[in-house]
Amino acid sequence: MNLLRALATVSGLTFLSRILGFLRDFICARLFGAGAMMDAFFVAFMLPNLLRRLFAEGAFSQAYVPILAEYKNKQGPEATRALVDRVATLLTLAVAVVALLGVVGAPFITDLVASGFRDDPDNPTKFALTVELTRITFPYILFIALVSLAAGILNTWNRFAIPAFTPVMLNLSIIAMSLFAAPYFDPPVKAVAWGAFIGGLLQLGLQIVPLARIGMLPRPKFDPAFPGVRRILALMGPAVVGVSVSQLSLLINTRIASHLTNGSVSWLTFADRLLEVPAGILGAALGTILLPSLSKLHADERPEEFSALLDWGLRLTLLLALPAALGLIMLAVPLIATLFQYGAFRPEDVLPTRNALIGYSVGLTAMILIKVLAPSFYARQDVRTPVKIAIFSLVATQVMNLLFIGGAHPAVASALGALPETAQRWVGAAFFGDLAHAGLALSIGLAACLNAGLLYVGLRRRKVYTPQPGWGRFALQLLAALAAMGAVLWFGAAEAQTWIDRGGLERVLWLAGIVVASAAIYFAVLFATGLRPRDFRRRAVQ
Repeated sequence: MNLLRALATVSGLTFLSRILGFLRDFICARLFGAGAMMDAFFVAFMLPNLLRRLFAEGAFSQAYVPILAEYKNKQGPEATRALVDRVATLLTLAVAVVALLGVVGAPFITDLVASGFRDDPDNPTKFALTVELTRITFPYILFIALVSLAAGILNTWNRFAIPAFTPVMLNLSIIAMSLFAAPYFDPPVKAVAWGAFIGGLLQLGLQIVPLARIGMLPRPKFDPAFPGVRRILALMGPAVVGVSVSQLSLLINTRIASHLTNGSVSWLTFADRLLEVPAGILGAALGTILLPSLSKLHADERPEEFSALLDWGLRLTLLLALPAALGLIMLAVPLIATLFQYGAFRPEDVLPTRNALIGYSVGLTAMILIKVLAPSFYARQDVRTPVKIAIFSLVATQVMNLLFIGGAHPAVASALGALPETAQRWVGAAFFGDLAHAGLALSIGLAACLNAGLLYVGLRRRKVYTPQPGWGRFALQLLAALAAMGAVLWFGAAEAQTWIDRGGLERVLWLAGIVVASAAIYFAVLFATGLRPRDFRRRAVQ
């Protein structure tokens, strides 16, 4: 299989999922706005999503896929089947216990993640609603963990389409429940939570036939002493720490946001949804196809090909991620107004969401680069190095939070108020300003840049990666194309208030025209400077 074709398949299906995700968010924004109800749902669904990254595509996949690829390449189908059976059984039992604890401990979890909801004078029922929604959504972690197990198997067999299509089921479920079931729930946002629960079941059901076709549908076999299982658990230890560190950063930011202006959690979440489109289409897709191939190359001891494949991934990332980041920053208001400003999502929600989107977009390219660089460590079964870098990035994130939110957080304001007046002036000068929720987004974006930079340096120092010839010319081609694209965006985008005042159809037409024109000029300049699609063709590793 051609890797570029595989990337196109995964990216295309991921794009479909993201489009449906936008439709889902559009419907939720129109029905529920960016206020207390959506804040409650976003917090309730956050921890299952965070644990998904721990038990699913995060720590588990990082440890599981390299060992699975090694078994497939070196030990044959019977040993591989034995590994799959035992890993699936152990994963099911472990995650089922976690899901049960989440349902029982929902009040504690809500207090941990969003303590500001408990004493919200404007919405006294917000905390209780979040607890109820958490109990509905928490079993999702069990379904999605098993979905990730199936995805790891299918991707290792170069069956990329079904895992990429699977998230569509979650979006369709939430859309259907929001449109048709919400009037029958009190409050209506409960329908969104049940949509997530049903979506998890549908995603899991979609995996059964593809697994059976390749003879890898798991059977119950409890054997934690199995050698492959022990190796996966040993790798998962540091991987869990690494993923936990990155998710802890998000939890801390959410906890801080829960103490800021009402709606801050929703503004950050809607901005993150926009960021997920390029991050998912390119970042998740590249990570999906690279990890099995890199694992195979490492298992076969082919370091030159390993480095060349990584170089291919880095070039493709910069080619597509840089214009995406530029577009999100320069078209932040047009995108938010066009996609979300309807019904309960008010015009005054547009600019706060814009500020959060710009903060996140600063780190978009780095976030996608991490999806390419980190699998290079995981494929070599080196999980400790990314963990150390993740811990350092977490510390940096919180330092930047302190600088960027200034006196917006009550704890910071209280601490400053306790200082003498002269000390307050000196300490206050250390803050970059009261960026509030946008400062939280910016800290994540900048920390991603730091993380990606340290991963790159680590690969170079270990001589795992050596840049291929032609990077200087490639960089000049990118700069020329980005400059031309930026000019189109600059002249095509109007003032923020113009977009807020326009009607829905007018926004759609103007935005579509600007996006098409800017993309056309970007690729036209690349073509004119000598870049061709064939330059990125590459065969999948067999």
